Amino acid sequence: MHPIRTGIAMTDTRLGELLSSDPPTLSDADAANLARVHFGVTGALKRLTSERDLNFRIAATDQGPEQAYVLKLANPAEPAEVTDLQTKALLHLEASNLPVPKVIRTTSGATEVMTPHGTLRLLTYLEGVPQHLTPRSPAQARAMAGMAARLTLGLAGFAHPAAGYVLQWDIKQASALRPMLPAVPDDLQALARAALDRFDAIAPQLAGLRWQVVHNDLNPHNVLISTDNPDEIAGVLDFGDMVRTPLVCDAAVAASYCVDPAKPLESLLNFAHAYHAVLPLLPAETLLFADLVATRMLTTITIASARAARYPDNAPYILRNVATAREGLTALANLDRPALMNALEAL
Repeated sequence: MHPIRTGIAMTDTRLGELLSSDPPTLSDADAANLARVHFGVTGALKRLTSERDLNFRIAATDQGPEQAYVLKLANPAEPAEVTDLQTKALLHLEASNLPVPKVIRTTSGATEVMTPHGTLRLLTYLEGVPQHLTPRSPAQARAMAGMAARLTLGLAGFAHPAAGYVLQWDIKQASALRPMLPAVPDDLQALARAALDRFDAIAPQLAGLRWQVVHNDLNPHNVLISTDNPDEIAGVLDFGDMVRTPLVCDAAVAASYCVDPAKPLESLLNFAHAYHAVLPLLPAETLLFADLVATRMLTTITIASARAARYPDNAPYILRNVATAREGLTALANLDRPALMNALEAL
């Protein structure tokens, strides 16, 4: 089954309009005013890091115990229907009992506000420790796999006209990375090109897999861990990369951040088994799984390298996942291929 196309396309051959557009700019005072006027929320503001959008944490204390929110201003280059996709998906997930943000309506009952600066939304703020700040363990990776599978199950049946838009972070779009490869560090050029060649070889098989809307960005900066248990997932954030794609691509995204370079096969299988226990992968999906994991690592390295060159002031944040992707891609490339495929077939 092929993705729905809505006419939303990448207008920059390297990065796409959204990936190459500057984030919105807004003063704290103006942000506070928007929150008050449209949502009736007041409180102390704190800017949050974001690659494409502008986000503020609001600690509201004017109505009893503190309630925290996230005021989100979408990138002006993001089509309104794509922002609506994210909002509708969160509303769809409200019945799933999963730890995801809740959509707060405006004083007039709307879920979004169109402003000259971009689409404005207010979500609940989730408490927890960012996963990238916690000790990693096989148990945490299994918890992440289970959460990824449950989130995909929670989104099953959800549809939206904008879900088929072109997003370079979507694994199935990896072939379009080739013009961006010169941005990759010299010592990774051969490895990156080999990974992309392998993806191009398997890409025709994606059309025959199961497709649905998925989160598509379960990286350690978008996952919260319980303050009481380092192996418990407390929240999932940032639905900004949602897209309709083969569901195994979403599993590969999450797995790419759980591969231990010191034990690549063991850690990859640890994730795959835990995911498979909640949402069984079909044989055709397991055969492509490792290559799709590698493709996500390649995507992380390539897009981050290109964006860091374009936005050097934000480079530390943009490059935050590159070291892990570099080590993981190298480790996967060095695995014995027949042993890897045999292990995945045995899931």
